[in-house]
Amino acid sequence: MNDAARLPRSFRLIVTGGGTGGHTYPALTAIRTLQARLTAGGSALDVLWIGTPDGLEAKVAPAEGIAFTTVATGKIRRSSNPIKMLGPANVRDMARVPLGVTQARKAVSGFRPDVVLATGGYVAVPAGLAARLCRVPLVLHEQTVRLGLANRKLAGSAARIAVSSESTLPLLPESVRSAAVVTGNPVRPEVLSGHADKAIAALGLGGFDRRLPTLYVTGGAQGARQINGVIAEALPWLLERANVVHQCGPANVEALRAGAAGLPPEHAGRYHLTGFVGPELPDVLALADVVVSRSGAGTLAELTALGKPAVFVPLASSAGNEQAHNARHLATAGAAVALEDEVTGGRLQHALGPLLTDPAKRAQMAEASRAHGRPDAADRLVDVLLTAATG
Repeated sequence: MNDAARLPRSFRLIVTGGGTGGHTYPALTAIRTLQARLTAGGSALDVLWIGTPDGLEAKVAPAEGIAFTTVATGKIRRSSNPIKMLGPANVRDMARVPLGVTQARKAVSGFRPDVVLATGGYVAVPAGLAARLCRVPLVLHEQTVRLGLANRKLAGSAARIAVSSESTLPLLPESVRSAAVVTGNPVRPEVLSGHADKAIAALGLGGFDRRLPTLYVTGGAQGARQINGVIAEALPWLLERANVVHQCGPANVEALRAGAAGLPPEHAGRYHLTGFVGPELPDVLALADVVVSRSGAGTLAELTALGKPAVFVPLASSAGNEQAHNARHLATAGAAVALEDEVTGGRLQHALGPLLTDPAKRAQMAEASRAHGRPDAADRLVDVLLTAATG
């Protein structure tokens, strides 16, 4: 599909999915990549994003100049107890799905897309069902090792199921396995183009000792109390062995800064505490020799594309326990360490010790991580979209 002569003169795409960055940013990266592919071939792209009014996609799509519309949907609250699954809140939300399908069907029939891309989240269900009703090819993209709830519901209606890992294939129902293709999880191109020296300058890291490895700690945009706590507990030990960039969440800066106030000057200079890492993230990742983080699908895609050794502390409350599955998958491959259950400063030290003190161990894990990375995932997904649209 890279031959410009085979590209359509115009292409119409509906994207549905969102709620969180894990569903939203892969979709946005795919849109940008498809736009670039079509533009290079002299073609035009029209996109409509079907989302929810309060999801991240409601901010991202308009900011990118992408037409955006909403449909009714409902959040299904999971429980191992079937009776709880039939609670009033779930019943009320499930009753909204038929309205959402009706609204989505009107949007799909009016826009007349060549293909619909669904990246997960509750809103993907009515839009994906509408694609089937309108006989429009549906491509699912799954970011995690196991299919999310929305994609499981839509799998039987999909022309293609794009997955992020080969390990997903045997977990798929046999009836839909032939529709699956491994693309990887699209990574924003800017993440792959960082420079370590720019991070030193941008963050004012003059006190860092470049002879030591640099550890990047992140709990996501809002920080993670669990990760912040074990880093604070292990901080003196860490700073004897590494420089540390600690992204802790804006609400947590003052408490952590107070806790680090007694560090000796030579250690304090090797600790950079920040509430949020913004445009400088690619440079911080380039600087990092080891990363401590949650194990969401987007994080895994970025770190493996870059080949970064990592210690993952999965979010226990993630939907379907997906973060634990993600972390275990890479840990089994020797590409990361997974810390589950009760995580203490001592356990963190045990996990990080070999990585911070043994360059050969770091290099071995980096190689294993890179082997699982797919920096070309967005192009692979675009290939799937174009193929599905042409039948």
